[in-house]
Amino acid sequence: MTAVYRASFTALIFLFLGMMNVQACARQADPEIPISVAEAAEDVSLEAMIGQMMMVGFRGFEISETHWVVQDIRDRNLGGVILFDYDVPNRRAERNVQSPEQLARLVRQLQQFAETSLLVAIDQEGGRVNRLKPRFGFPDTPSHEHLGRVNHPDSTLRVARQTGRMLAEAGININFSPVVDVNVNPQNPVIGQLGRSFSADPAKVTEHARLTLEGFREEGVWGTVKHFPGHGSAWNDSHYGMADVTETWTETEFEPYRALFADGSAQLVMSAHIFNANWHPEHPATLVPEIMTGLLRDELGFTGLLFSDDMQMGAITDFYGLEQALELAVLAGIDVLVFANNSVYEPEITRKAIRTLSAAVEEGRIPRARIEQAYSRIMAFKSPM
Repeated sequence: MTAVYRASFTALIFLFLGMMNVQACARQADPEIPISVAEAAEDVSLEAMIGQMMMVGFRGFEISETHWVVQDIRDRNLGGVILFDYDVPNRRAERNVQSPEQLARLVRQLQQFAETSLLVAIDQEGGRVNRLKPRFGFPDTPSHEHLGRVNHPDSTLRVARQTGRMLAEAGININFSPVVDVNVNPQNPVIGQLGRSFSADPAKVTEHARLTLEGFREEGVWGTVKHFPGHGSAWNDSHYGMADVTETWTETEFEPYRALFADGSAQLVMSAHIFNANWHPEHPATLVPEIMTGLLRDELGFTGLLFSDDMQMGAITDFYGLEQALELAVLAGIDVLVFANNSVYEPEITRKAIRTLSAAVEEGRIPRARIEQAYSRIMAFKSPM
């Protein structure tokens, strides 16, 4: 990053600071939220609203009324779940996926326990990040890198439709894909080396991401662009610690976001736990309001639902306790807090998070309006489901 660019970007961030002293916490009026939904938030308990802001991972090929995730759904208004094929803490391919029939049955069970429809998410990018594998009876899904190299619109759209159909048949309504990280650093251990980027050319990334989102939507599944504001230049893996992009990140990395927001292609975004001293001297992007609200929403015009990356990744847990991480993420503008429960396994995480955020609101550290805003966005998104 050149000194001139760094200075100009720093100036932009300070401008956002001046503009957003109130907006960073909450917008009292959001034009993208129907008035009826916003008014309904006033009649919902604080704990129930926070429950909708949670998405958690769990163990089980099937569930019963005694499973803790069912108790969270019934008693704590849990808003979403995320599914995996491999259980990292146990080092076994025994988590949520055995076969197409079993997976569809599991998702039906989950939804039957929910008074409000659940967001059911998975990371089905293709290639190395591929939860629904052929050995479980699912069709193979090629990587983003492969599709970018082939560079044929029909191929990308066909793969997206196949993936969307596969997810829809299982009852999964959210795919944490496509990755729109620009392949700035091919040696990036978590993006470039895993074949997760379409290209080093932001225009090509945009084209293939747009086709991917289109194919998902044709089959009734919502895609999620990630990892904002760009993880492609990192030399470190934020799963295991802080990924510092201070000297490597460039503004070209959010060009795909700008284009996909401009034409309405992208309605869901996932944050990146990357650190850039030009954005904030201490915190990663997920926890910075000038990025998650100022840059994403006010500058680039995003009006949809914002998910955190996994809040149990090392870039968060190695530096922050649960209370501080939750408080900073919500104030930054995160709407849905993702706890994959797949680096550590914490069945109590929903209860802990609700209790922690409720206390932060009651003690005045988080405005209730920020919770109402996130809840209203979630309910507006779920209303057609």
